[in-house]
Amino acid sequence: MKTAKGFTLIEVLVALLVFGLIATAAAEVGSQYIASYERVRDKTLAGWLADNRINELRLEENLPGISENSRDTDYGTFRWQVTTRVQGTSEANMRRVEVTVARYRGDESEPAPIHTLSAFLGQN
Repeated sequence: MKTAKGFTLIEVLVALLVFGLIATAAAEVGSQYIASYERVRDKTLAGWLADNRINELRLEENLPGISENSRDTDYGTFRWQVTTRVQGTSEANMRRVEVTVARYRGDESEPAPIHTLSAFLGQN
């Protein structure tokens, strides 16, 4: 009598199930890695934009007036909205500056806020 060599149908199905579970887990890890990379990239670029805006205000000869304004800019391969809010303080020769950076995503008309940076500017 000859004995059959090879896998039974049950063994093949179990192997496919195990492979499917491993492939699903690997795809989920890959997706999380990409999302994490995008979040870190956006935070880094937004931080640079906010730093740049505050340094622009520091380099001005006069103390900025109390105001709020927004401007759109391209930085990297993305479109950003940089909002600058200048507030007064109890000291007449000092201002509180808050810069909020938001990124436009796809076809959305409103950008998503990514980073906010605050600083105090003074004049001697």
